[in-house]
Amino acid sequence: MAVRPLTAFNALRFAEIASGYVSSQSYVVHKEEAVARTTFTVVLEDLDSPYVKRWNEDPADSVKYHTIVAEQGLSLGAYEDDILIGVAVAERRDWNRSLWVWEFHVHEAYRGRGVGRRMMDTLADTARRAGLHALFCETQNTNVGAIRFYRSVGFELDGVDRSFYPPEIDEVAIFMKRRV
Repeated sequence: MAVRPLTAFNALRFAEIASGYVSSQSYVVHKEEAVARTTFTVVLEDLDSPYVKRWNEDPADSVKYHTIVAEQGLSLGAYEDDILIGVAVAERRDWNRSLWVWEFHVHEAYRGRGVGRRMMDTLADTARRAGLHALFCETQNTNVGAIRFYRSVGFELDGVDRSFYPPEIDEVAIFMKRRV
């Protein structure tokens, strides 16, 4: 397996890799607000039935990702025998010297084999060499597997947004950070 810079964004292969997730747990976000203090509590809870998330292709995202990959050169691919098995689409943010990870996925058949860890460590090295100080990403409170993975590679929960998604989507945005 090799991790190397992604030179082009292939929307079809991306859709095969970024299939979605199933979770039997969710991080529930509680908020208490008073004049002198606002407190957010994030609690892992079991779900009555599994939460199934499948992503739909968004042509506007594909155009954006193609541009980011082509112009910035900070995105990565993981390859097994020249077949793309993992992808990290990352965008430099000069205003705060960070690398925003828009997409991070490993094909389901390759999960649990160290592919994601190797990609994330390479991404952190890439950011450091580019003079950046942190990696940032956003995931959903229902994506417990992703949150566990991000924590295992050095990320910490850095914020929540309970209204990030439209009301019909019953999810909370979880923002995570890893200093490099």
